[in-house]
Amino acid sequence: MAKMLEGAAQAANGVELNGVQLAPVVEQCAGCDRVRAFAEQEFCSSYPNPARKWAGGRCNFATHLKIAGIGGAKVNPLKASKRAAKGR
Repeated sequence: MAKMLEGAAQAANGVELNGVQLAPVVEQCAGCDRVRAFAEQEFCSSYPNPARKWAGGRCNFATHLKIAGIGGAKVNPLKASKRAAKGR
């Protein structure tokens, strides 16, 4: 379950944390480790308006999505053997 937002306060037009107005998370944020609960709603602990982050495609703060292509990079075997010989 999501952790609580420390120091957040209910304001007239939503939830405020350290003078910043927070907007509730969107459905794409489901499963993210940065989602926090306050007043029976969920908010992002890293960005005040999660819908805006997802507007351009993928949110760069999303912890529940894996980046494709990382870890499966091709390594030149000749360069790898030279690095191994140097002790790197």
